[in-house]
Amino acid sequence: MVSLFALRDWRDISFNVTLRKVPVFCDITSTVWQATYFADTSMDSTSPMILRLPQRGAPEEDPIVITGVGVVSSLGATRESTWQNIQIGKSGIRRTEASDGVGALTLPCGMVDSIPTEPHHLKSLQLTEWAAAEALTDAALDWRQVDRNRFVCSISAQFGDIGYHYLPHDVRDALAPEQHAHRWWEEFLPSTAANLIGDKFQLYGPRLCHTTACASGLVSTISAARMIRDGQADLALCGAGDAVTELVYAAFARMGVLADGDDPRTVCKPFDVHRNGFVIGEGAGLLVLEKRSHAIARGARIYAELAADQSLCQAHHVTGLDGDSSTLEALIERLVAKAGWGYLGPQYINAHGTGTEQNDRVELHAIRAALKDRADNVLVSSNKAVTGHLINAAGSIELALTALAIRDGYVPPTMHLTTPETVGQLDC
Repeated sequence: MVSLFALRDWRDISFNVTLRKVPVFCDITSTVWQATYFADTSMDSTSPMILRLPQRGAPEEDPIVITGVGVVSSLGATRESTWQNIQIGKSGIRRTEASDGVGALTLPCGMVDSIPTEPHHLKSLQLTEWAAAEALTDAALDWRQVDRNRFVCSISAQFGDIGYHYLPHDVRDALAPEQHAHRWWEEFLPSTAANLIGDKFQLYGPRLCHTTACASGLVSTISAARMIRDGQADLALCGAGDAVTELVYAAFARMGVLADGDDPRTVCKPFDVHRNGFVIGEGAGLLVLEKRSHAIARGARIYAELAADQSLCQAHHVTGLDGDSSTLEALIERLVAKAGWGYLGPQYINAHGTGTEQNDRVELHAIRAALKDRADNVLVSSNKAVTGHLINAAGSIELALTALAIRDGYVPPTMHLTTPETVGQLDC
């Protein structure tokens, strides 16, 4: 499943910002692709750049906007701490330890250590709840004016931690009460996060749950936005969270796709010819959505407009990508056209950028093939070098970070990139 989002700065003005241009190449897999605004690139890379809105073509009369952002990651317990550490190039990757409860392997991972967690509650659910609370607080809602029956909760599925169920019966019987498993429905029902968060915050509107691998968080956001457009809701809480579990950790290690090296902080190198795989990460990214008129009427701060969305599927392989990248190429072309950006195209792409050769090369090739000469003016970066790959939550946390990039006029770097991949010839 491949899903893309186009974001646009909602302000109808030109404004001065400083963009950090980094001498690195872009990333690959098409599970997440966010496009933002445009820049006047006539100046050298050390000068301030003027960002302007694209020509809008025929935009929505009342587009969906982002008014709340919540993030927790290996880089920080909050939206701002994560974003600040990304800006300074800090890595949240470390080797796993026995206390992490993910088995005997000790490979680099983006583990969340910054928030308290309970042993009888899936960590992924606790991370999702944490980010949801921040997103709702950030949206500054007056709950006295909110119709909770028209508040969507669209949160994708997460991995269950089923290690307890593999223990021999005599071992399980000998466990102390506090060592027993989580509630069984947390392990096996994909809708657990949507129901738990919806109940926690008393959101009584439609509840949606999608499980489409790395695209899950984006698909949940797309579905939530469509319910608002359809008139079924006024507001939506959407996104995803995920955590590292023993089974998933071992499965990716068995596939031989996980990166390793002397320094765990720098082993993930998206778009670098010396890459050797990706690192798993954990965390959550949640957003609050509403129509622009609704946001303005209640005096909300707006991060960005959801200019367009698009999804396709290669139908090629359960994990592998079709090397000719034609599906992703078509997806990008359709998204740019749907956003009404004409011949200009996007200025920034927050790419999937896992750090595997197949993903990187396919993604870079598709971006160049779809945008052609317009790709010369596009900045591309991947956050996975410092956050890890959040699997089901990958798209939602990267969408949240792109909203922050729009807010601050700052393109985050692709860290650890020293020898850029030549495919596509892009500025990563």
